[in-house]
Amino acid sequence: MRERSLPASPNWYCSRCSDVSSSGLLGVGAKNIIYLIDVSASSCRVAGELVGHKDLVSGFSFCQHAGQSHICVSSSSDGSIRFWDSSSKTLIRDHAAHQSSVSALHWSPVDKNLVVSGDEKGVVVCHWYHTGDTTSFFPEPRTIFCLTCSPHTWNYVAVGYKDGMIVLIDVSKKGEVIHRLRGHDDEIHALAWSPVAREDALYTRPEDATNGVSGGEGCYLASGSKDQTVRLWSTAKGKGVMTLKLPYLKRRGTAVDPGVKERLWLSVHWPKGRPTQLVSSCFSGELVMWDLTKSGKQRWTLFGTSSEGQNHSRIVFNMSSVHLQDGRELLISTSMDREVKCWDLASLECCWTLPTLGGFVYALTFSPVGTGCLALGVGDNMIRVWNTLTTQNKYDVRSFWQGIKSKVTALAWHPTKEGSLSFGTDDGKVGIYDVFSNKPPQISSSYHRKTVYTLAWGPPVPPMSFGTAGGKPSFSLYSCAGEGVILQHDPYKLNGEASDIDKLIRDTNDIKHKLSPHTDLSWKPDGKVVAIGNEDGCIDVYQAPSLKLLCSIQQHHKIINTLRWHHDHSSAPELHCLLASGSSNAIVYVHDLRSVIENPPESPVVLTEPYRRLCGHTAKITGMAWSPHHNAQLVTVSYDGTAQVWDVLEEAAVSNYRGHVGYLLCVDWSPVDPDVIWTGGKDFTLQEWNVSKQQFTKPPKGNARTVTKKMKANTKQKKKNKKAGPSGAEGAAQPEVNGPPVTIGERAVMGQGVSGEDDEDEASSTSSPAPSPGSSSENSSCHLKIFCYFCIEAQNIFCLSATFEMQRKSSAAVKSKDKPDLTGLKKKKPRSMLPLSTSMDHRPKDELLQDCITLASVRHDNSCVPGQGDHIHLGLFADRQALYRMFDAEEEGHVEAGHFDSVVYLRLWSGDLEGALQLATEKGELNDHLLSIAPMAGFVVWSRTVEAFVKQLCLQEQYLKAASHLLSINKLYEAVDLLRSHKLYREAIALVKARLPADEPLLKELYTCWAAVLEKDGHFSAAAKCYLAADASFDAAKVIARKNDILSLRTAASLARISGEASLAQSLSMRCAKDLAAARDWVGAQEVLSLQDSLLVHRLHLCVAELLSEMLGDSEVSPAASCVSSHPWASPGERHIGIMDRVRDVWEEQFAVSHQSVGALLQELKSAESPTPTANSPLRQVQTQTRYIIDDTAGNKCIMYRRTEACTTEDIKNQLKYDVEAYLNQRTERKLKAVFNEFRLKSCPCASPSAGDVSVSSRKHPKALHHTEEAAKAAASSLQAFVLYHRLYECWWRTSEESHRPVNGSFHKLGLDPSLLLCEPHAACQATQRAVREIQQQLAAVVQQHSQIQGGQLDSGEKQDDGPAAISTTRESSDSQDSAEHQKELAELPNTLKVYPHPNVVECCLVLLHLSKSSMSFSDSLLQEAKDLLRKYGTSPSVLKASQRFLI
Repeated sequence: MRERSLPASPNWYCSRCSDVSSSGLLGVGAKNIIYLIDVSASSCRVAGELVGHKDLVSGFSFCQHAGQSHICVSSSSDGSIRFWDSSSKTLIRDHAAHQSSVSALHWSPVDKNLVVSGDEKGVVVCHWYHTGDTTSFFPEPRTIFCLTCSPHTWNYVAVGYKDGMIVLIDVSKKGEVIHRLRGHDDEIHALAWSPVAREDALYTRPEDATNGVSGGEGCYLASGSKDQTVRLWSTAKGKGVMTLKLPYLKRRGTAVDPGVKERLWLSVHWPKGRPTQLVSSCFSGELVMWDLTKSGKQRWTLFGTSSEGQNHSRIVFNMSSVHLQDGRELLISTSMDREVKCWDLASLECCWTLPTLGGFVYALTFSPVGTGCLALGVGDNMIRVWNTLTTQNKYDVRSFWQGIKSKVTALAWHPTKEGSLSFGTDDGKVGIYDVFSNKPPQISSSYHRKTVYTLAWGPPVPPMSFGTAGGKPSFSLYSCAGEGVILQHDPYKLNGEASDIDKLIRDTNDIKHKLSPHTDLSWKPDGKVVAIGNEDGCIDVYQAPSLKLLCSIQQHHKIINTLRWHHDHSSAPELHCLLASGSSNAIVYVHDLRSVIENPPESPVVLTEPYRRLCGHTAKITGMAWSPHHNAQLVTVSYDGTAQVWDVLEEAAVSNYRGHVGYLLCVDWSPVDPDVIWTGGKDFTLQEWNVSKQQFTKPPKGNARTVTKKMKANTKQKKKNKKAGPSGAEGAAQPEVNGPPVTIGERAVMGQGVSGEDDEDEASSTSSPAPSPGSSSENSSCHLKIFCYFCIEAQNIFCLSATFEMQRKSSAAVKSKDKPDLTGLKKKKPRSMLPLSTSMDHRPKDELLQDCITLASVRHDNSCVPGQGDHIHLGLFADRQALYRMFDAEEEGHVEAGHFDSVVYLRLWSGDLEGALQLATEKGELNDHLLSIAPMAGFVVWSRTVEAFVKQLCLQEQYLKAASHLLSINKLYEAVDLLRSHKLYREAIALVKARLPADEPLLKELYTCWAAVLEKDGHFSAAAKCYLAADASFDAAKVIARKNDILSLRTAASLARISGEASLAQSLSMRCAKDLAAARDWVGAQEVLSLQDSLLVHRLHLCVAELLSEMLGDSEVSPAASCVSSHPWASPGERHIGIMDRVRDVWEEQFAVSHQSVGALLQELKSAESPTPTANSPLRQVQTQTRYIIDDTAGNKCIMYRRTEACTTEDIKNQLKYDVEAYLNQRTERKLKAVFNEFRLKSCPCASPSAGDVSVSSRKHPKALHHTEEAAKAAASSLQAFVLYHRLYECWWRTSEESHRPVNGSFHKLGLDPSLLLCEPHAACQATQRAVREIQQQLAAVVQQHSQIQGGQLDSGEKQDDGPAAISTTRESSDSQDSAEHQKELAELPNTLKVYPHPNVVECCLVLLHLSKSSMSFSDSLLQEAKDLLRKYGTSPSVLKASQRFLI
């Protein structure tokens, strides 16, 4: 029975390695064991452990359903899943569905039978507890880091991956992916579902409201990542709704070694019943409670702020919470600082802390001065000091790490000075700690070369004892280490050199020979004598201070591991001189040295008989302690995994403790309780137990072989382990652990003699692995005490305990596991070439002797035929023919066994090389060796063999090697065909270029084929290089242009131009310039076109587009679009210069366009047609036509449309929208040519006869321009009218919005006259078109009505009546006549009125009259003209109503 204990440290870097049941039982995975801790009381208690995993526990989860809360499940790095009963601590079921290490595990909170696990390969497995069935899914080919089942929907599982991806899958639909949540960019460490099954809005800023999810079906999911953020996700919408950045918290104090580097692990936990509160870990182990309804610093609250030191000091890995029956809500956290903490979620304060251990417990000792103060030396490079007598905190443990940096293998309290603790380490360091101060330890300047095993305080001996009376220390510190040397240190001058006591021993005892290496020492409590154990098993007893040898005990024949003198307080005097010793032969000897000590002999005495012999342990003894409360009671610990209490005088076993899993290393008796003993060992635990409460009295009776014997019989032990398998059944007695009987092998303790710590030791304990002391000790000639602690034989790889101390992040452990040391294994013998004859040599002795007689008979009288039948083996000892007969028989045996390679070699030996090659060819057993000797059979055979080997290599997909062998027989073209047929074009081309002439047609064919494959796969650049190499420049340019981006088009155009493909270069340059112009990269577009002299006309259009864009953007007619690059000559400049003047000047100055070349350019323009824009053409397509002037004109119209949307008069809005659509539907190409003609006439005024004057706003040449084409005049008028139309509305809107701002003169910014809007021909045309539309609408209504009447009468079967039909016919006839008249009027109108659009004249009249009533002044003639047009053409009801107040 166990009282108190310190368990092993929970495993690191696991997303869910601990969980708590609804009854308050915490399960923690540590190494390959699960420790059960009761957290329901005010303080915790280790309730037991679940033992059975062979590798690290990577996941653990309780079933949270009523009636099954005692059932739990665990996963391991070996891929196994195990179900446990935590109440009986027994295994229920074992699953092996995973092929790789399991990294995540969770028991569904909704379905009591569903367990979901995920491994490092990305495989997700569903385990059904009630049936034992499993189902596997593979949603993503990524490494799984964590997963969690939904607490609301049984089939939803969230999976977090190493690359930052979170995937929500539906396990009921074969792992179908519901959502992929992207946002994190590093490892997902933890996932937590919201405890409520809805998505209430969680936001704090107004701008976050649009991102929050309010209501709807779904549930929030929280994730913690290595990227230092916590994110909240909406599973209904599949997107993130909130990001929480970790606050940086400065720690006031810490007990962490700053030299140990650690990475961030961000754990999150969503407590039940707290939908707006989330718990997460922070950078340095702090815990933070987030209030999701607040913002800023008010959003988070730090745990444990009432007192210093409550928080963890290293990163936190796991958190779990539980509601207890007493109403408390607790949170349990595990951390890298090796502490398990319990928090009250109501107050956010720490309730208790359970320290854990991260390495072997090498040493433990109670202070002789500070009662109840227990010191532990642990393999995680730390010393623990535990005040075991405190009543407030049962686990009052302090840790010391400064100055250690290696495993603590030895401890010793000062006999009189309180708080002074000496320690020795694995790397040979000796130091002294003052445990009551925060000062770093004093370190001795004298280092041991190997591990320090023993420390002891004793009286000083020479040379340190000289002058002791003059204030020298009364005690010296002695240390014994693996190299067999004992050093004496001055505790007050540790920086001085320590002395080796061997020199004093040799001088005092006149010893000339070399002393045996020392392995242990023990001073008698009164300081009179010291016992020193040696590597050869001898124990020497010396008298202080001269160290005169009194006696030599030669009882042990193995290395001495431990020595202990009986205490001299409250005991009979005859017991004071009892010396107990333990070695590697599993027997404890007790010697009574009273006579030798009280009456020292003149010469050393040799003792060969013990006072008492204590037998029972089955493995070597590692530690012992005398009871301070009883006379002659001794406790010993052994590699057999038990602690044994002895009555020495009676040689009787009193009690046996079997609570550890693994061998024991240290023991001490409680100084205050006679019934309590403390033990520590390989299982990383320290345990307190009562002598009187143990079930057993003797150690288990197992195999009595010691560890050393096993190592000598290494091969036999390996076979034993293989037969034992995972269960390890060795036919030994079954000691009970946790109730049910288990075999010795299952506990991996009895007689194994192999440490899981041997190769990497506490891989989970620190980031910087310590060197293995066992390795150096094994290489030495000394058989030292290191075998007690570090045993690194090759047998390590077969021991079940070899993986106890591996952790996921230990690269050393992984390498040790993947590449075990096989130096100690026996090499497998190769298969015999002559198995039949060899087997004949393993017959009984009489038959072997008879063979000699038979062989002699053969050589003299030929009475039998050797080499066949029963005498096959004699063929080796007769003539060649007999040997050949033996070969034939051996070949038949090899053929039956399928060993064709052996048949081939036999034929080679017999000289049948061709037959051997033929057989190897038929069986597919050709190899490089056979091919190398094939030329010995002739060229034909060799060539045939090479061809056969090539076919064999092709079947093995070794195409390059096959092609190389074809070259060896000068079959170059076949080698090239082989490479090409398997799409190894690169190698085929290299071969052709290296071996064939440059003009080889095959080379061009290879380039072309490779280019086609590359083009098909989308590798256009590589395909283009192939086409260029094949002298197909046109195809190279075309394939590069397939990418259709600007850079590719520019490259393709340059390539075509260089290659002489002029037409293709022009086409590609045009495409590239079009894309650049659409992106407003005017400079880039001009550069592309400038490379082609034949594209001058397109450069001129590009120039016009840039000028018009800049001008309209500056004049606010069109909004200024973002421009990538523009030319200096395109800047607005002087505002009084018109567009025509600027275009003419730029053409002449920048492009050297002369008067004579304008005509030729116009003809070139006419020959380059572009698609006609329609109403369905996107605006981007219209903007990118070769006629770049469309760009800004269309942009102008779009601006007017957007501004119209803000108008308050609905009729005007609709009418303007109609005008814009009509404008875009016109034949744009004709209008462009007319405008281009305007530019031509502008440049050549001499070519214009009197064809009418049209003002085009030219301030530089104010004279009217004469046009020879009516279309040019109409195009210019249409453009000016729409600009005025925009200005008209702009003045109206400004007047409405800011009546105090003057708007006079806005019409004249561009030099335009508003009277152009009041065009009576356009008004008449528009009125006629409206009338035609109205008539068409009336006719449509009449036809629809007529159809309805006809249909109703036919359905009812009534006779047709003439009344309504006649009326309808009369109306149709009248409307048709009116429509014909209007169509005739439209036909008589000039085409320019119908082709080039004009703003609605009636609408313009209304706006002008409205403006005249507000703040703008117009001429009386203009206003009168507007009124006349309204009276004449404003006939619609809406216009009549709007014009009443102007026409009164």
